[in-house]
Amino acid sequence: MKTVTVYTDGACSGNPGPGGWGAILEYGPHVRELSGGEAQTTNNRMELTAVIVALEKLKEPCIVELYSDSKYVLDSLEKGWVYNWEKNNWVKKDKKPALNADLWQQLLVQIRRHTVHFHWVKGHADNPKNNRCDQLAVAESKKF
Repeated sequence: MKTVTVYTDGACSGNPGPGGWGAILEYGPHVRELSGGEAQTTNNRMELTAVIVALEKLKEPCIVELYSDSKYVLDSLEKGWVYNWEKNNWVKKDKKPALNADLWQQLLVQIRRHTVHFHWVKGHADNPKNNRCDQLAVAESKKF
């Protein structure tokens, strides 16, 4: 399988409010930037959307090195919370509905298609690619 490096970030002004997401995909010498946004959304929805869209763009199953500053996304996957929500029909342990179930369902389709390794990066710090994703996301959010 090909190994692809993916960086993602989401941004929101107001939370909820206008939001944007950005992603960078790297495969060998090839680099592709993606971005988008919504008029009324949350930061977590934008973080999830960035990962979903990036993984959907891969034409075949890949090994993915995913870099994100979103503890919400990474912890939910790495600690298995999302799989428990799915098993319990998108209800959390506290009997409240899991937030963003629609996006989690889309993401799980992609996670199961690829072999994904998760890497947390500190946001707004010294990672140029994470910072570029943030720039893309903020620019998208300002379109609304």
